[in-house]
Amino acid sequence: MKNKSIAYIVSVMVLLFIGCSEDPIEENAFGTLTGKVVAKGDNTPLQNVKITTTPVSNTVFTDIDGNFIFEEIEAGEYSVQAELIDFQTAFEGANIISGKTSNLVMELDSVNALNVLPLAPILMFPEDGAENIGTEVTLQWNSSKNDDDEILYTLELRNGETNSVQTFKDLRDTVLLVENLPIGKNFIWQVSANDGINVPAKSALSSFATKDGASNRFFYVRNVQGNDVIFSGTEPEDGDQSTTNVNELQLTGADKNSYRPVKNNSVNRIAFLRSIGGETHIFSMNTDGTQLIQVTETVPVAGFNNSELEYTWYDNGAKFYYPNFNKLYSINSDGSGNQLVYQAPDTVLISEVAVNPTNELVAIKTNKTSGYGARIVVVDLVSGVEEVVIENQPGALGGLDFSIDGNLVLYTRDVSGIENVEYRQLDSRIFEYNLTTDVASEIVTNKAPGTNDFDSKYSPDDGTIIFVNTSNDGISERNIYRKTGNDEITGEAQNEILFTNAFMPNWE
Repeated sequence: MKNKSIAYIVSVMVLLFIGCSEDPIEENAFGTLTGKVVAKGDNTPLQNVKITTTPVSNTVFTDIDGNFIFEEIEAGEYSVQAELIDFQTAFEGANIISGKTSNLVMELDSVNALNVLPLAPILMFPEDGAENIGTEVTLQWNSSKNDDDEILYTLELRNGETNSVQTFKDLRDTVLLVENLPIGKNFIWQVSANDGINVPAKSALSSFATKDGASNRFFYVRNVQGNDVIFSGTEPEDGDQSTTNVNELQLTGADKNSYRPVKNNSVNRIAFLRSIGGETHIFSMNTDGTQLIQVTETVPVAGFNNSELEYTWYDNGAKFYYPNFNKLYSINSDGSGNQLVYQAPDTVLISEVAVNPTNELVAIKTNKTSGYGARIVVVDLVSGVEEVVIENQPGALGGLDFSIDGNLVLYTRDVSGIENVEYRQLDSRIFEYNLTTDVASEIVTNKAPGTNDFDSKYSPDDGTIIFVNTSNDGISERNIYRKTGNDEITGEAQNEILFTNAFMPNWE
């Protein structure tokens, strides 16, 4: 009986062994991992995302729909990594079960999401609501960086009257010079900061108003960026002779060469010369620089040294006289009616012309092509009769003007008598010729040695003169002065500086 029990136990163990050998335990079990990668926020599928796992398995890439699959991946716990340029790398956990399919969705955030928004600029100058701002203004703002991104600024400047907008883009500095703004206008401006990643940060709106130049009676020229530019200004405030360049307004742009301004009060317009190609022409404009008209076209202003040429209004602002080599022309202020009215000998050039409101006489300066051999005469264009003011004197002449009563002629003369090829003057002084007495006398300005007085002009009431004084080196700064009289004790001439770094004055 005992032997039978042992045999039974052995039989059972054999059967169990046989059964186990037919269905063994697996050493490596595999499952499937699928997934989808989308952009965080809008869930846009992302293509070509690199998918890797830790522990390491295969490397796969997402298709056009953002999907990926690991068809044979060993069962276990994994960290799944998703990488794509311009996106932050993402990680997700996955549990792979033998014979099962695991699925996950991964969201990638743009690298820009980590970027800091630039600070909104703060507008510094002009202050909000500022008035009496010049036609040339340097706009200033303050801005700070939050990170290492380069900040570019965009400035918008709106004319409050016309609603026209000037836009200045890709500015790297926090200042901007704006020129040739119309006078007496309101402006609104705003600056935005852009780091190229985030939405631009905008400043608050700010406004300012430009000066009103209605009271400006002085007109002159200043060289800006290589071109002559026309400005206007007014009297020093409250008799303060230390104040210069008062209420200065820029009337023409620095992109064109504009000079020799002359205002006519009858028509309330300013005429000036402008270089057009290789020619010089007369233009006119309103006192605020608007409504520009080109007067001359077919016959330009021409003669010796364009900077020495002068023209004049006449007939209450209806017409102009102007030179063209040895000829004097008349033209209507609208550009019509151009005609020859006077002709000098072929050997000379007409450089300057002046008239007065009392009679029909015209003062004319001629010179040879060298600038010397100069002669000033007063001509009756109807009869052709001439009266000589000055001739046969060595050196240069200039600064021609005619008094209101038609009796005095103002001019400058280089008393050094030097005649060099550079047309450099060494001692130019101001003289006045009396047509009644035929006497010329010097108007003493007590100028410093080594300087020249140029471009002398009468005041509107003939009570005094304005003029330019500068070093005779030909390169130093030029300043505009007014003769104010003589010192009561010393008797020396006294002058008042009106405008610095300025020339070609006109006072109406």
